[in-house]
Amino acid sequence: MPVCIRYHANEEDARSSLNLGFIKILKALPTVDASDINFGGWAKRIMVNTLIDEYRRNKKIQGRELGKETEAEIDYHANSTENEAESNLGVDALLGLIATLPEISQKVFNLYVIDGYSHREISELLEMSEGTSKWHLSNARRILKDKIEKLEKVNQRLVI
Repeated sequence: MPVCIRYHANEEDARSSLNLGFIKILKALPTVDASDINFGGWAKRIMVNTLIDEYRRNKKIQGRELGKETEAEIDYHANSTENEAESNLGVDALLGLIATLPEISQKVFNLYVIDGYSHREISELLEMSEGTSKWHLSNARRILKDKIEKLEKVNQRLVI
């Protein structure tokens, strides 16, 4: 469920994805030799792939196309963001901030940072260029950095 919640804005959609993922896991279970694989990792991979399949299906239904960024914009955003988050935020607070990201940037951030996919894999999974994947990651980091800085300023005012 935590994996599903990272990819959806509400709990109802996350539960729906969880059910679809479990159906896929149960269908594939007879073909898997449990002694050869890490079951938890295998199940998580199926769940993430289910979430990506749902995203693709929804993307086609909504008919949205990702904007094409120029190479200069991609390079600027990819190189200008630094990870300076020095905060004592809890996991729940960070997941809450991640959930406020724009949908595509959130998916790229989750796949790259949390699930460990490369930009090449993300570009294939989400049907976008590697540069676009890098831009969305940079965008997500910039937004998160700004939100964390705002939270720190609010907390500093409360302490003073």
